[in-house]
Amino acid sequence: MWEHQSLFRVSAQLFAEGIFNLLDRNLRPEVFLLGLASGREEDDPQSVVVEPTSLRYSPAEFGSIKTLAASFEAGDLSPRDNVYHLHPQDHDRMEKHHWYELVCRATDQVLQELVARRGENRRCFCSTPLSLNGYLVVVVIQLAADTYNSYYTLPGKPGPNRPCSLPHAAVLEFLHECTRALREADTADNEQPVLDRDYNEVLRGAGRRLMLRISPGNAHGLYDACLGVAALRHEGDEGRGTMLLGRRQHPAIVPVLTLETPVPLRDHRSIRKLLELTEGSTGLVSDAAHVFGLGHLVPESAPQYEPLATVHFTNHYGWELRHAGHTLMRVVSNTPRLPQGKVQADNFARVIRQVFPEIDDPNVEYLWELALEASNQSHGTMLCITAGAKPEAERLRRQCFRVVPRPMTPPVLRQASSIDGAVLIEPSGVCYAIGVILDGQATEKGDSSRGARYNSAVRYTSSSPYPCLAIVVSEDGWIDLLPSPQHAAVATPVVNAAAR
Repeated sequence: MWEHQSLFRVSAQLFAEGIFNLLDRNLRPEVFLLGLASGREEDDPQSVVVEPTSLRYSPAEFGSIKTLAASFEAGDLSPRDNVYHLHPQDHDRMEKHHWYELVCRATDQVLQELVARRGENRRCFCSTPLSLNGYLVVVVIQLAADTYNSYYTLPGKPGPNRPCSLPHAAVLEFLHECTRALREADTADNEQPVLDRDYNEVLRGAGRRLMLRISPGNAHGLYDACLGVAALRHEGDEGRGTMLLGRRQHPAIVPVLTLETPVPLRDHRSIRKLLELTEGSTGLVSDAAHVFGLGHLVPESAPQYEPLATVHFTNHYGWELRHAGHTLMRVVSNTPRLPQGKVQADNFARVIRQVFPEIDDPNVEYLWELALEASNQSHGTMLCITAGAKPEAERLRRQCFRVVPRPMTPPVLRQASSIDGAVLIEPSGVCYAIGVILDGQATEKGDSSRGARYNSAVRYTSSSPYPCLAIVVSEDGWIDLLPSPQHAAVATPVVNAAAR
């Protein structure tokens, strides 16, 4: 298709991994390119190009896309023929855009049939085609279907401008970036497309897409307004409270207090002050443009009940988007993330056995009790399980409090983890040090959007000569299981290994 197509495909793959690994590493993104020759018949071997050429799908399996798109156009009953444009170029542009949409729809259907026929655990998404060097280039991304489907989705039919969840919004933002890069490469002197947008900035764009979807009347600016409100304090206190999102005089909202003059949502200080009035199920009522007062939802048994989106301000710079009791997105310091919960027992047992293959079941249950206790710390903590706890306590003696070796118990762990630093124990549960300041070499697996506790654990587990597993509980509610990759059966940390 063009000279640098392999380079672009690799760049897009790395770009996707950087984005979706921040959400959930189990999504396992896979990116490939599909090119449909504009001036060739479908039986021509060069009519379809797939990049990479080693892809498990053959070009012939996509040969029917344009015929399928034409059948969609023949069955299109919309009154497009009755629409006239003042300028001929406008008409041509609209016809071309409509054809591209049909090709995208046909590509999606062919991909879904391929995946179903092969029994693959993949969820497929494709971009709108872009004309490049005589080919209609389509960017395709596949995600692990079981992981993608495990997250709550908004009711209604999803679409290019209607994301149903944060992962879906991230997919749309990723495909938008790929199309932009291809379009700029086609018009610039340099033909190498560049995907250089920051991963967290892509997720912020995804968060804005999701907030636009749930905004009454599709009002823009809700995401940034929530950021502005969450960043403010009132008389030194963090912002905590709820905001209901619904049109004015919504039948499912019972008004408690109505403002004579609605307050614009862009007036962050006033909204932050009004947030102090919320309590329990009573929250501010907003249409994503103004706040009208206080109210609460009618009971679910009421005939006029309708599940509405709500914004819950949890702490300074922190808020959550929920719908029908399900958390769609958590935002911490302007960084959207998927909801996290407690570590699951089966997931913990799987990871601990990968790092320590000889560990027995009673010891796994014992360490599981300690992990549960660590996950209950609201201020954040770290439990480091390592086969070299004794020599490591000796090596780090100037940056920890060494203790007389003793079996760790949940009550003692609760006390020992109340200070900064990690608790260092063996797989048998014997503790050798508390308040440990972990060290380690810098690694590319770090995440600048996370805190010092998380990144120090990543450095330590990546460079530890001993098999180890770090359980990191961050103050913002994140829980991570970080095994040493050189000793685990998997080569990457199991990040965000939490129940949903």
